[in-house]
Amino acid sequence: MANLDILEQSIPVAPLKIAALPGSESWAHVVNQKLVEYRQNLKDTQANAMHLSGFSADSYLIDIECPRFGSGEGKGKINESIRGVDLYIMVDVTNYSLTYTVCGHKNHMSPDNYYQDLKRIISAATGKAHRINVIMPFLYESRQHKRSKRESLDCAFALQELSNMGVSNIITFDAHDPRVQNAIPLKGFDNFMPTYQFLKALLQDVPDLAINNENLMIISPDEGAMNRAVYFSNILGVDMGMFYKRRDYSTVINGKNPIVAHEFLGDSVEGKDVIVIDDMIASGESMLDVAKQLKERKAKRVFVCTTFGLFTEGLEKFDEYYENGYISKVITTNLTYRSEELIHRPYYLEADMTNYLTSILDTLNHDVSVEKVQNTTGKINELLAKHR
Repeated sequence: MANLDILEQSIPVAPLKIAALPGSESWAHVVNQKLVEYRQNLKDTQANAMHLSGFSADSYLIDIECPRFGSGEGKGKINESIRGVDLYIMVDVTNYSLTYTVCGHKNHMSPDNYYQDLKRIISAATGKAHRINVIMPFLYESRQHKRSKRESLDCAFALQELSNMGVSNIITFDAHDPRVQNAIPLKGFDNFMPTYQFLKALLQDVPDLAINNENLMIISPDEGAMNRAVYFSNILGVDMGMFYKRRDYSTVINGKNPIVAHEFLGDSVEGKDVIVIDDMIASGESMLDVAKQLKERKAKRVFVCTTFGLFTEGLEKFDEYYENGYISKVITTNLTYRSEELIHRPYYLEADMTNYLTSILDTLNHDVSVEKVQNTTGKINELLAKHR
């Protein structure tokens, strides 16, 4: 685990506890188990390991619930003491699989519902917990991060609201635009990237991937993903290219201006494997069009790496493009809800983030620098050395 020496020599800020909101239990349970095993091993094997109350426990999860009345109204309940603890509240705002009943009608949980439940648990914990931290892999309303017309600034307002409620740190992954943290300049905002986990999953499943300038290229599907692609291409030592979107700004469909065409900027991709990297797949329309254009430019294989796979319009189009050879693999993290249909698709790969998240929690609980956790360059270089 990163920062191991520092962790052994530092004292946790308070006993660590995890509150997993409904919809985030699957990865919260895995993180909890890894944390239990790591701390127990440290306590058993290290002479100077922590013997503080609450450092080593059978479980760090606490019992919470967010019941709803028949009218659809809800409340947050914490069913055990949290006084003086370092509380980490986990929430997946994209898990649409859960439902609730309103006057006999079934509704699916939306990001707004999860955000309200998050505030309910914070409200129940405020004044009791020593510190409150929110782990929100997909940042709520992160796509509404800037104003282009007379519009609401939902993400910035949500961050300020959480801050005013007493949240000390917000931990997220691959924020759509990390500059939104400017809305809460006096609070902690940590944005982690899954680059190492993408590469690890890809190399394990595609061992013949040649990482050199003659056989591989990194592609940014739009100007917003440039920073991700630049880092990836620099650390791999390969070229990159990018597409930019031409949109019809006279029309709005499903809340956005439709894409007229993708224009490519970069060297030839002929005969090369390409990795397309972005923060999310929503409907997938843009990503699929980019993959098709790359294949039409005679790219060898197209691998799609995206932090969040939402697939808001289903998987049929991805199935079609896989069968036609436009895409070879689609890699997403396991930080958000994924349907069973997606997990069992032949083209799908999971980038497991639970080890990374466990390390982040342990580091923050000790209140030490997260620089080594955030900087995965060394781990990527080690992985590349083994592969080569």
